[in-house]
Amino acid sequence: MYRLREITKVFGRETSALDGVTLHVAPGEHVAVIGPSGAGKTTLFRLLNLALRPTSGSLRFEGADVATLSDAALRQARTRIGTIYQQQNLVGRLRVVHNVLAGHLGRWSTAAALASLVRPREVETASAALARVGIGEKLYARTDELSGGQQQRVAIARVLVQDPDVVLADEPVSSVDPSLAVTLITLLRDLSDESRKTLLVNLHSVDLALSFFPRIVGVRAGRVAFDLPPDRVTVDLLEALYAGDRDDEAQLERLRDGYDPFGRACRPLTGFRP
Repeated sequence: MYRLREITKVFGRETSALDGVTLHVAPGEHVAVIGPSGAGKTTLFRLLNLALRPTSGSLRFEGADVATLSDAALRQARTRIGTIYQQQNLVGRLRVVHNVLAGHLGRWSTAAALASLVRPREVETASAALARVGIGEKLYARTDELSGGQQQRVAIARVLVQDPDVVLADEPVSSVDPSLAVTLITLLRDLSDESRKTLLVNLHSVDLALSFFPRIVGVRAGRVAFDLPPDRVTVDLLEALYAGDRDDEAQLERLRDGYDPFGRACRPLTGFRP
């Protein structure tokens, strides 16, 4: 699905967000990306959803070199990639149905999109997507009246309506109550598994990554530090990944002591196997 080779991304004259990233992702894979703040994870995801072009290196999406795509081909490729953001990118004053149907915008004409704002089109599609994420009764609610967890479910339903081949989730649970994080990650994983979609998730929580994903990519200072199954991610690797970040070092200390990031008892990180 993706083949990145020696990717660099430089902003301005000196700021290097990514430096020599090589990464291959097969169709249907589920991958968690972890690393400290400022490591380049969000820049990597913006490259993967084709919002940015690399400064150098090769980025291929389903075998096509992104650098050679025409504007029309690039727009078409983007419709096949669904992105879930930390802040959801929903329009709060609109009804839920409109935000969910925004998943069709890559396929609808401008006239059709504007008409749907007056009288929603394909309401049954939005209703079915909301039912799948567990909030079918919120179809006509105002989006800004929902809880943070419900709004993130709306964002997931929007991606279901889009029906992409790839789902990218950039810190999808960082703005919700910690008690909902496991539920939302489980939902994302299960929905992607049912439809055989490729799923890449940028996570701050090491415990969630190790528990729910068969492949862990650690990123630090714009480089891939490791790319391993969870049972091979050791304490030493994680300490090197998060060295110097007090919040993340505290997270690792809790895991070593047998507590997850939410204060619940879990298996100690030493010898950890999910």
